[in-house]
Amino acid sequence: MRIDVLGVVRALHDDGSPVDLGGPRHREVLARLVAAEGRMVTTDTLVNDLWADPPARAVGALRTFVAALRRALEPDRPPRTAPTVIVTEGPGYTLRLQRENVDVHHFQDTLARARSNPAAVTDLGAALTAWRGPAYADVTGSTWAQRERTRLDELRLEAAELRARILLDSGEGTDLVAELGAHVTEHPWREPAWELLARALFRAGRQADALASLRRARTMLVDQLGLDPSASLQHLETEILTGAAPPEGARTGWTGPGVRLGPRTTVELARTLALAGGDALLRSRRDRLAAIQAAQRTGDLSLTARVIGAYDVPAIWSRADDPEQSRAVVAAAERTLTGLGPDGPADLRARLLATVAIESRSADLSTTELKHARQAARQAEELARNLPDPALLAYALNGVFLQSFGSPGLAAARDRTGTEILDLATRHHLPNFAVLGRLIRLQSASALGDLHDASSHADAADQLAATTEAPLVPVLTRWFRARATAARSTEPGGPSAATAAAHYRTAEDSLRTAGMPGLHRGLFPLALLGLRLLHDRPAPTDPHLDWGPYGFWTRPLVLLAQGRGEQARTALAEVPEPPHDHMQEAMWCLTARAAVLLGERGIAAHAAAALREAGAEHAGATSGMLTLGPVARYLAEAQACAGAR
Repeated sequence: MRIDVLGVVRALHDDGSPVDLGGPRHREVLARLVAAEGRMVTTDTLVNDLWADPPARAVGALRTFVAALRRALEPDRPPRTAPTVIVTEGPGYTLRLQRENVDVHHFQDTLARARSNPAAVTDLGAALTAWRGPAYADVTGSTWAQRERTRLDELRLEAAELRARILLDSGEGTDLVAELGAHVTEHPWREPAWELLARALFRAGRQADALASLRRARTMLVDQLGLDPSASLQHLETEILTGAAPPEGARTGWTGPGVRLGPRTTVELARTLALAGGDALLRSRRDRLAAIQAAQRTGDLSLTARVIGAYDVPAIWSRADDPEQSRAVVAAAERTLTGLGPDGPADLRARLLATVAIESRSADLSTTELKHARQAARQAEELARNLPDPALLAYALNGVFLQSFGSPGLAAARDRTGTEILDLATRHHLPNFAVLGRLIRLQSASALGDLHDASSHADAADQLAATTEAPLVPVLTRWFRARATAARSTEPGGPSAATAAAHYRTAEDSLRTAGMPGLHRGLFPLALLGLRLLHDRPAPTDPHLDWGPYGFWTRPLVLLAQGRGEQARTALAEVPEPPHDHMQEAMWCLTARAAVLLGERGIAAHAAAALREAGAEHAGATSGMLTLGPVARYLAEAQACAGAR
């Protein structure tokens, strides 16, 4: 027996005769089990996928559908014997059928094989001809089916282009002209397809038509997307003009240094560059925004959503490096979400919502914007938990992490998020998210004063960075080790304060060129201030220190260190509440210390109230990069000041 879903859903007996599957609901249950690819689908998930508003007896109806399908698929199964095709497993059902007997599974396996073995091109062609129409064509109105159709349509296009490329690379393909011509007409934004069409035309002896196709591609890209053709298209045009197009048997790549293949490929390049840091990180941000703007100009919501969501670069800091760009990305994501509507593909909506959560860095937001970003994080997580995509769930949890600074004292909650990300990444081989999980757990352990655990996570992150070529990770762990040195400088026999300051200086030198201004600015002066507070010394007063975004909260202590008490009192009265970010406990502690020194009981009481739930944490150590010492110390001082008569 076989089951086909690449077209209308059907099942066939071994002799090719059709199986009577029953009505639309029966077919959708079977189709949903096919989409799970051998994984168990819970009863609750099936009910929610079948009905937008499940009836009171939905579970009973589902069981009726499953029983009917079992009878249809295994008509000769003796009574009271266990089914072997649709089996009960835990709280749901699983489809047990060899992958070669399910057309969509066979297609995906063949495509995966052809990617690495060109000899599979004949099998790939056969798998493509097995498509009888859109996937799950008769399952309409279901979000899960639309999501699968979108995903499989993309794989189908990839497979068609891969087959053409393999044939052309092997010296064949003169009969591909009509097929590729129809392909670029239907999908004009796919630059590789234009390249393949031009090669096929040239192979067929139609040099003028090959040049004309490339010029059509150029006109479309420039006029409608504002993008120049890729370097490979331009190179191919030159080769055709000179009669030196790729000879038979020559393998041609679709990409190369500096190539821009349109919005989707541009954002993939930006994603890769972001992990390199430095100038590459700065370039990646520019390229990402350009890709999003180009995708928007196409008017293709699905393309725009995929381009926005493809930049799933893990983010660890709650202050944006380029707030203006982040706001532009959030605005694009929200427009696209509105266009897709609440019934749009769940995977696209989850990525867009996660992007809103991640790009809405809490340090840069108003109260209303914070509320909106946290809601986006919750919605993205909810959607991602119901999708079979661990990378998407890890990305959504990254948004949850960045929106988990709502109040001081939440290190333990963030550690739980980091633990889940690390577990997902380890089980599903997602090395970049494994690094993120380690860094979140490092920050959480640092905040809780557990330097042993934090050091273990730092070492593990460094090991992962060595294999994934992530040069930014050692920059962050170097800062953590400086923070640990600062903490130990207060212990008997520990390193001196001067040694800790030197370690901070070394860490500062590495961060200066890392391409992360949102993290870098003000961090080194704040670290020095924290070191001085650990040793009960006044704030540094060097006028060349750039306190960056922390200036409001450090200024009263700097003025006190300069002997300017009244100006310090005025500055303290003007201090705003800290933003909800990695440094909020540190800023509250600075406010508390200044209030205590100046005898400002009201401000001390306000700071104490804010810090009450953070008493077990260390100020500034949530960053994993510096420390002002235990929050409990500042809290006790503030409470004593507030209660003084």
